[in-house]
Amino acid sequence: MGRIAKAHGLTGEVVVELYTRRPERLDAGALLESDGGPLVVETARPFQGRYLVRFAGVHDRSAAEHLRGRVLRAGALDDPDTLWVHQLIGARVTAADGTALGTVSGVEANPASDLLVLDGGGLVPLRFVTEVDPGVQVTVDVPPGLLD
Repeated sequence: MGRIAKAHGLTGEVVVELYTRRPERLDAGALLESDGGPLVVETARPFQGRYLVRFAGVHDRSAAEHLRGRVLRAGALDDPDTLWVHQLIGARVTAADGTALGTVSGVEANPASDLLVLDGGGLVPLRFVTEVDPGVQVTVDVPPGLLD
């Protein structure tokens, strides 16, 4: 959901780049996982397109520097109207007419519309997804020639 870019100032704050569009992931008390162990958000505030975050137990620049580069992860949110990457990876993709198009191997961020990355190299904008059975099947209605 994000990455710690660097330390900021002398009091333990770090600059966090969010990959999610859900800034509430940085609400006070939020538990985030990292390769170096769990981190609990004490405070967070917007800063030049990123966020300044203070984690519990990190109160000086030296401790903040040790967090540099850590990838931050969080559990899935319960939002039935949202598609989550973990629900798409590995799902079979079929066209509206039943034609098999492949399997989702990834999701690529794109300003216009995030893209399903198919195992055969095809890219399908999420705007063409019409139905999802999480982890099993994704049905898309793509315009002619998109995957040719």
